[in-house]
Amino acid sequence: MSAAPATRLRVAEPQGRIDVPAAERAIADLLVALGRDPDSPHLADTPRRVTSAYAELLTPTDFNLTTFPNDEEYDELVVARNLPVRSLCEHHLLPFSGVAHVAYLPGDRILGLSKLARVVDLFACDLQVQERLTQQVATWLDDHLTPRGVGVVIEAEHLCMTMRGVQATGSVTRTSALRGRLRDDLASRQEFFTLALGS
Repeated sequence: MSAAPATRLRVAEPQGRIDVPAAERAIADLLVALGRDPDSPHLADTPRRVTSAYAELLTPTDFNLTTFPNDEEYDELVVARNLPVRSLCEHHLLPFSGVAHVAYLPGDRILGLSKLARVVDLFACDLQVQERLTQQVATWLDDHLTPRGVGVVIEAEHLCMTMRGVQATGSVTRTSALRGRLRDDLASRQEFFTLALGS
């Protein structure tokens, strides 16, 4: 009997379209409001550069969510550590960046490993708060993979906290979201945190 084939789900989450000319005009207006001359030699191309930078930060890469049959009936944690995270704080439009540790307990399907990083990127490429980002990654994997459990930890430095306001240089914010057995079973929960956060 032949094994069940890999399945692919095209991922295209709805994102707001970026109006490039309007964004460039808004950046030029912001420069004027900040007492700067947008026509000066060093600022003349800034509206285009800033718009391009925000467009890049707010546009995730489309991908196929590739899953495979769990032929070996693997029933232990799959953990991907130190997945890069970069996003924009929706309160100050300043970046935050760090790493995500993502794990799941397989059910009938296993996931192409690179897709864990893609799912993190899918939700990080938005105006975000870290708490919501963590929940979105966990919920999406739980809904689309139907595993027996999901765990997500994100550790990030927020420039809105380290470069302004309290100026808590070097501070890191850690958030977590758990689903299924990783939430309900104490031993599985402890194993996840040990594997995800251990050195």
